Amino acid sequence: MSALDPALRSRIETLLQSNRVVLFMKGLPDMPQCGFSAKAVGSLNALGADFHAVNVLADADIREGIKLYGDWPTIPQLYVDGELVGGSDIIVQMANSGELSQLLDLAPVDRTPPAITIAPAAAEMLVDALEDAGPGAALVLSIDARFQPQFQFGAYDADAIAAESGGVRVQFDPASARRADGATIEWIDDIRGKGLAINIPGAPKPVQQVSPADAAAKIAAGELLLVDVRPPEERALAQLTLPFKTLDDGQAELLALPKDTALAFLCHHGGRSQAAADAFLAHGFGNVANIVGGIDAWAQQVDPSVPRY
Repeated sequence: MSALDPALRSRIETLLQSNRVVLFMKGLPDMPQCGFSAKAVGSLNALGADFHAVNVLADADIREGIKLYGDWPTIPQLYVDGELVGGSDIIVQMANSGELSQLLDLAPVDRTPPAITIAPAAAEMLVDALEDAGPGAALVLSIDARFQPQFQFGAYDADAIAAESGGVRVQFDPASARRADGATIEWIDDIRGKGLAINIPGAPKPVQQVSPADAAAKIAAGELLLVDVRPPEERALAQLTLPFKTLDDGQAELLALPKDTALAFLCHHGGRSQAAADAFLAHGFGNVANIVGGIDAWAQQVDPSVPRY
């Protein structure tokens, strides 16, 4: 193994001395660039941990140097008080067991098993799948911040947060356990397709699709806050006459609004506004709409004086 350059060692040590908790990862916490980094960030965020992230993709020297520094060949890597904790699997395991909360002096995680209901047909399918996976396998249900569920196989962990229904044991990480409470799991074979269907009562409502006419009426009545996500040069081509907000200075002003604020997003044809609406839904806003067809449909259905482009 090649020696670590002294100047690079000094850079790494400065990072570790300046921040109690450091995660060397691929990408940024808001946009991880690999699944392992995403798992590590998710575990830390679920605990409410305050950490400094170092994007190794933006610094090739740090990317290779940190592997030599801790004699750990993969990314991500978590350091606490200057000591290497480990990579993604260890971070997840310690977060689930409560060890990471204790290490970071955080409040213990809520390890209450969720109440779940697995319908007989779904239970039969899951039991068969688990048997096919072989000895030592366990069913793991993860539910991300957008309440998107995913079943996968993992190692059986007697200390994991687990719930049982219909003879099926399911393991959860702490954040997924909280989101899964009250969930029902069914096996469907109908017009929706064939497979598992998971209903999560705590999931936020999906983005509503609202027509320009309905949106205009609600905006005029003060029941809806309009957000035009188009850039200034594009708005100049077709300007709305109703009051609206923009994202010209970022999202901070809108994100500071009460989470029950009714928001409607608009762009040229409805694509960019859908993405913006999805993002605000992920931030906890529960009354979010996308204006179908955008300003182009608005010009045809609401205000013919608005130019089309």
